[in-house]
Amino acid sequence: MEEEQDKSCCCKKTERGEEDRKKLINRLNRIEGQIRGIRAMVERDAYCPEILVQSAAVNAAVNAFNKDLIAGHIHNCVVRDVKEGNEEVIDELVSTLQKLMK
Repeated sequence: MEEEQDKSCCCKKTERGEEDRKKLINRLNRIEGQIRGIRAMVERDAYCPEILVQSAAVNAAVNAFNKDLIAGHIHNCVVRDVKEGNEEVIDELVSTLQKLMK
């Protein structure tokens, strides 16, 4: 089953520099910590507005992660593909941005 799932995954990859990879992983680690903090707040019956403030902070952190990721994608993947004559990447980018803006 796992092998079949791997086949259905997108086969494209993004080569990231070590610094960029670390930056993204650090952001994800902070987000994960924030989520654990919210879960702990719920477990100890924290006041709803306090939880909502923390939830909003997580949303802002995810948005910042997405901004960094999309900027890297445009500067690297999109530019590379357009230079190679693959303009389909533009439609893919538009579709991705539309999904993010829902």
